[in-house]
Amino acid sequence: MKLGLQLGYWQAQKPTDHLEKVLEAEKLGYDIVFTAESWGSDAYTPLSWWGAHTSRIRLGTAVVQISGRTPTSTAMHSLTLDHLSDGRHVLGLGLSGPQVVEGWYGQPFGKPLARTREYIDIIRQVMRREGPVTNDGPHYPLPFTGENSVGLGKPLKPIVHPLRADLPIWLGSEGPKNVALTAEIADGWLPIYYAPRVHKMYDEWLDEGFARAGARRTRETFEVAANCGVVVTDDRDAMLDQMKPGLAFYIGGMGSKEMNFHKNVFARMGYEKEAEEIQDLFFDGERERAVAAVPRQAVADINLVGTVDQIRDELPAWEEAGVTHLVIGGGSIEQIRLVAEVILGA
Repeated sequence: MKLGLQLGYWQAQKPTDHLEKVLEAEKLGYDIVFTAESWGSDAYTPLSWWGAHTSRIRLGTAVVQISGRTPTSTAMHSLTLDHLSDGRHVLGLGLSGPQVVEGWYGQPFGKPLARTREYIDIIRQVMRREGPVTNDGPHYPLPFTGENSVGLGKPLKPIVHPLRADLPIWLGSEGPKNVALTAEIADGWLPIYYAPRVHKMYDEWLDEGFARAGARRTRETFEVAANCGVVVTDDRDAMLDQMKPGLAFYIGGMGSKEMNFHKNVFARMGYEKEAEEIQDLFFDGERERAVAAVPRQAVADINLVGTVDQIRDELPAWEEAGVTHLVIGGGSIEQIRLVAEVILGA
């Protein structure tokens, strides 16, 4: 099992301790550090900063929002970072949701699977640099010939020779069709919530993608980097209760009433009734009751919480389910060290 460190996106102000955390994670043997983006800080700039101060730890985006950049723009960012870090970049991509895509980026959210397929195909063309990059698809036509075109677009290939033609691309995906697409066209999966208890459900989705003609990877060469809160405590139930508010927000309020992908994840885990109740309470302004409605077991399903012995007893279930990385949040230097000790023996 490998460890990843998720430092996310900035809140109201610039973080002051992230570089210290990255340096400590590299020293302790963490495999990768991730950034994210929403509608504030971007994912690439912090990685460039940290990459200049490190030499081994991989630098991943989890995730870059597809609608925030054209495919060729993302490819430019990634090939540049990969060169500057001597081949340590992992490109993690995700769709985000319609509220952000259409409300912040001013882009259409429809046809997400088709858009993702086109997007990645274009990035891989750039990285291979075998010829001018073109795309006949309707979402990212290259060259552009649509409305307001002046008709002078020219297919181009990147000036810079990418360091790696096979730069790893991981996808953040949640639904069955999107996870199957991930297994088909990507090198890894970034599940925001992963429960080993229902891994056979995920396996069906992944196997569908692996079985498709032209699939890039097999299960043996595919990476699964699952978010997981690893917390050492003698009072497991109390800690699980402390972790409920964040989960309640994602199930109840991260998305619209009609379309909330995170809520759907927990419904598929077997918490359909509870997820509906949490969302209803959240939209009614009953946030405390929404938090109370989160099942303690749902929190336990997606995290490793308890004594050192309890955590180590539960860890094999994650490995047997195909998880290659546990991605923890960077709460403190002490937590980063403790998790490394428990999981890696560092």
